Amino acid sequence: MKNKYLYIMRSSLYRKFGNKQTGLIDCKRLFSGVLGVIFLLSLGMLGGCKKEKHDTLRIATKPMTEQFILAEMLSLLIEEYTDYKTEITKGVGGGTSNIHPAMEKGDFDMYPEYTGTGWLVVLKKDSLLPASQMFTELQKEYHDKFNMKWVGLYGFNNTYGLAVKPEVAQKYQLKSISDLAEYPDAFSFGAEYDFFEIHKGYDALCNEYDLKFKKTMDMDIGLKYEAIKAGKVDVLNIFTTDGQLAGAGLTILQDDKNYFPSYHCATVVREEVLNSYPGLEGVLMKMQNSLSDAEMAKLNYEVDINGRSEHSVAAEFLKSKGLLPTEKEYGE
Repeated sequence: MKNKYLYIMRSSLYRKFGNKQTGLIDCKRLFSGVLGVIFLLSLGMLGGCKKEKHDTLRIATKPMTEQFILAEMLSLLIEEYTDYKTEITKGVGGGTSNIHPAMEKGDFDMYPEYTGTGWLVVLKKDSLLPASQMFTELQKEYHDKFNMKWVGLYGFNNTYGLAVKPEVAQKYQLKSISDLAEYPDAFSFGAEYDFFEIHKGYDALCNEYDLKFKKTMDMDIGLKYEAIKAGKVDVLNIFTTDGQLAGAGLTILQDDKNYFPSYHCATVVREEVLNSYPGLEGVLMKMQNSLSDAEMAKLNYEVDINGRSEHSVAAEFLKSKGLLPTEKEYGE
């Protein structure tokens, strides 16, 4: 397996917003202009010629740890169960806004994508559907418009959520976001700046759930967990597969009104590639329902907090699920 890195900003803020490209919090434009030009130049796309069938399957990722791990899993499975080679391009600037056009041009063959992003950003829908209905419609429109297919929903849902300390949840009997409405002006709320300012995510959330907090605090995404640990805020917005969440011991409140969009993840593949590489789709389907929210968060934690490599974390997890031979070693 070859790895081709694009050296771009990998701060926690940019990493987390690599896939949060929705009408709720639209951060896909952060640095996307500059990074997009770098990306286009690096691929030689300005000439716009389409490639023929090649010997190596090219996997792209957005600039976030979760995507790096998933790409390593795809690469490991493909190279274990087929004779095909893989190449991973990690950290494409602009995320979906640059990867999807590159897929259309044939510069990439596949990448991990989120249903909410495909629906709201690629298809530019302005309303949501139930998760199962959305996926069915996604499949149809991706086939009709792009000749692409969503293969093997991984199982986890990297969406937004609200969390509190376990002792706060127990004291106030908090199980859902709606429960917070029973205690107006009792709690402080913390989130990154963008949640408050871009498309009024905070105001929309409060209107939907009739919430009223005694104070709010905007902070860097990397400091949120320290803030709730220190008691500076009582309620925190989170991403459900965030690596820091796995070690924070917080209670996640149920989104009982299904306010936040679903972000189930799967592999988006060009249909031409599936037709040209026999057996590939079956291998990719090994990822179906393989990862829970908690498991994905734990893998992110191993890389982000414990400093392990994405490759080793991916190989260890696939072995634990029986998807790779346990006796075999997989070098970096």
